[in-house]
Formats: sequence, C-alpha cells, structure tokens
Amino acid sequence: MQIHQLKPGKRKDKKTIGRGGKRGTYSGKGNKGQKARSGASIDPLFEGGRSSLVERLKKVRGFKSRNAKKVVVKLEKLEKLFKNGDVISRETLLAAKLVNKTNVKNGVKILSSGKITKKLTIAKEILLSQTAKDAIIKAGGKITE
Repeated sequence: MQIHQLKPGKRKDKKTIGRGGKRGTYSGKGNKGQKARSGASIDPLFEGGRSSLVERLKKVRGFKSRNAKKVVVKLEKLEKLFKNGDVISRETLLAAKLVNKTNVKNGVKILSSGKITKKLTIAKEILLSQTAKDAIIKAGGKITE
C-alpha cells in the first residue's frame, strides 16, 4: 500500500469546551460585550451610561431635627395678657391662647423682646432666655425652681 492509496477517514473537529456554562465555547458569558471580558465587575446601579434610578429620584436636601422646636412666647405678650402677680405655666398660656395644645407638648420658651413691668411668677417647666430671666427678676417677678 502506497501513501497515495490511503483514504482519509471521517474526522470531527474537536470543539474546545469552555469552563462554566453548558457546552459553549464562551464559558457561559455569551458573545463579546463588557460582561464577557475578564475582570468584569460592574456596579449594580450602573445603567449603561444613562442616569441611574437613584440619580433620577428627587433630591431632598436639608436636615430635620428629631427634637421639635419649643414654642416661643415674647415678654411683651405676657405684659399685655397677664395681671400683676399671675403664675405663668403651660395651662395659663393655653387658656390665654398664646400656645396651641399640640405645640405645648414640645415645650415653651420665653424670649426677651419688649419690656415687662408686672411681677409674674414663672413655673419651672417653662424655659427662659437669660435676658428674659433678668428682665422678669428686675421687674420683681419670680422663677420657681
């Protein structure tokens, strides 16, 4: 038998099987593209260049304190509405309609704006600014401790 008399047999091309996936050569990554490349790790919020959902949401700026603000009452209002020797507490301020029922829960603070001449007694639950405290004591009033 000579070499020219040989007939080649059927030969199937060997397909290199990738690692991962079923039987494909692309290792379960599909064809081309960003995620098919080695070392591909894309941020889950990345949406191909368009503004992500997080970026499209409304921006709410600022800060909201957990502690609600105290209701401010001015000295000039106390001068107008109360008589000499009155005791000022949350209840009397509610009765005089200087504060709301809902706002009183947060607390009350008296600020010094205007003059006071009446001798008022301030209950201990009411906060005072230092100038308001001085003005009440100067007028002859008391702050209960």
